Amino acid sequence: QVQVAESGGGLVQAGGSLRLSCTASGLNSDTYFMGWFRLAPGKEREGVSCISWGGEDTYYADSVKGRFAISRDNAKNTIYLQMNNLKPEDTAMYYCAADRTYSNTYCGSSEVEYRYWGRGTQVTVSS
Repeated sequence: QVQVAESGGGLVQAGGSLRLSCTASGLNSDTYFMGWFRLAPGKEREGVSCISWGGEDTYYADSVKGRFAISRDNAKNTIYLQMNNLKPEDTAMYYCAADRTYSNTYCGSSEVEYRYWGRGTQVTVSS
């Protein structure tokens, strides 16, 4: 059984930083890509960032480029999202997702590419 769990959300002032973590279990020796999505009130879920199994290929939404950085530690089955210079518009529930892949160099930027999802962690940025 695959499980995905996020942590690290919280309340921060505009301009501050947070680091989200996400651990996937149950994928054993499979290769898999992982990503972060967010859902804000009144908006559709947005793909924020993703990272390939090899870690060298990443994707960032235009709204977070230059401020967010994704990384992974396969030994710990964990990815991280370092979020800097946070803005009130970054306020959302952040979800981590994972899915198996045969590629070391691809990650999915669309939610339809993921089968395994965490329950989310809330990020609130005050102005």
